[in-house]
Amino acid sequence: MQQISPEMLETIRSKFAQIDHCPEQGQRVFFENAGGALTLHSVVENSRRYAAIPDNQGRDNVGSHELMRVIKKAKDDMRVLMNAPDGQFFVGESGTELLFRLIMNACLGVAADGVVLGSTVEHPATRSACARWSKIGGNRHVLIPHDNALGLVTAEDYAATVTADTRVATILHTSPVTGMGMDVAAISAAIRDVSPDCFIIVDGIQHAAHGLIDIKSYDVDGYVISPYKMFSRHGYGFAWISERLTALPHDSLVGGPENNWELGTRDTGAYATLSDIADYLEWLGEQVSDASDRRAKFEAAGAAIHAHEKTLTDAMIHGTGNHTGLAKMDRVTIIGGVENAAREGLVSIYVDGIASADVVTRLNEEGVRTHLRKADHYSGNILDPLGVDGCVRVSMCHYNSIHEVAQFLAVMESIAE
Repeated sequence: MQQISPEMLETIRSKFAQIDHCPEQGQRVFFENAGGALTLHSVVENSRRYAAIPDNQGRDNVGSHELMRVIKKAKDDMRVLMNAPDGQFFVGESGTELLFRLIMNACLGVAADGVVLGSTVEHPATRSACARWSKIGGNRHVLIPHDNALGLVTAEDYAATVTADTRVATILHTSPVTGMGMDVAAISAAIRDVSPDCFIIVDGIQHAAHGLIDIKSYDVDGYVISPYKMFSRHGYGFAWISERLTALPHDSLVGGPENNWELGTRDTGAYATLSDIADYLEWLGEQVSDASDRRAKFEAAGAAIHAHEKTLTDAMIHGTGNHTGLAKMDRVTIIGGVENAAREGLVSIYVDGIASADVVTRLNEEGVRTHLRKADHYSGNILDPLGVDGCVRVSMCHYNSIHEVAQFLAVMESIAE
């Protein structure tokens, strides 16, 4: 596998809208990718095209037939991209809404007097859904404490807690606050060793843009992403569910197809933009490898993305050129630690003596877009145990550059003095 070279990076950057400027702010560095990645030009163009089409799906006319072809192609593309040879894909309102729906049906489809298992590192989408539907389904909701110093939870942590009566379990693939990835396959194996029939649902929303998705290897029952965090656009979420989860009772129209989980007519343009993502990642895989198999191209793209983002986070932490890295700035604390192999394209920090909100404002004034994470219902589970009321989330993607990291560090040097 080849690395993403500076020349290749320029080509990559040319494929994304607003790569270095904001329509309101002007020139800026975009380090707010965890809040929503940049959008492919092809996604912008296809969204406009499909928004103009009046035809509906399921009709006997050539326009409708084409819509159905586009939807089928998108599902086929994502089946290869996410390595999901069985089960089904469908779109919904958002990633959060889909996590709620999968968790609801899992909790209502299992026996009572058992356990719904998760961890404290998880996003409130899964924690909140499990808290609500475990109670309604007559099960206990158990949360495994995460490692505050490392910002993650491990398979060993799950193994120490899972019991034979664990009916449903949730896993966060990557934290949008700490930036740390979990070993989903190992955690799933630890759960199934003790409770083989447990329904396992994964929040893959933060992970999706930062490397490979390999559902077949995970042995889980649900995996959810938010395409706007994977180079597409807002307005929909995307889910995969296993055949056994598909078969559970769920909301559907009386007399309609039994296994249909999609409610109402969905936007064909949303599906079309999933194919845009797949086409882009296949192209990237061709640039960094000699692979001919499509899945192998996706694997090469994922590896190249992960490697480039590690280069970016290493430069941010340890320095680049004549710029001091965050680890050597005395007043700066890096959440999850300086050396953490689980980090995926994200560094969260706080500065002693300066409110994180003020740091975000100062960076923004200097043309570097980051985000404030507060100790609220979104991030309090991470920040409260650390005794801080906020942090600065600096989130990157593979289209970001070392030069942009240097711009960020130059501002941080002046802030941290």
